[in-house]
Amino acid sequence: MVVLTLKQSPIGRPPKQREYLRSLGLRRLHHTVRRPGTPQVLGLVAKVRHLIEVKDA
Repeated sequence: MVVLTLKQSPIGRPPKQREYLRSLGLRRLHHTVRRPGTPQVLGLVAKVRHLIEVKDA
């Protein structure tokens, strides 16, 4: 399980990065969600790692 928190605004970012954040369930700044540590989720995390904070649960 990984805990994801949106730390940087997606405003001005490429549309694909916004889609990745939405698919992870991150909607607004400082919003925190828990996701399973599957390869699919970790791949999305890698694409937007500069916008989020990642912690192991």
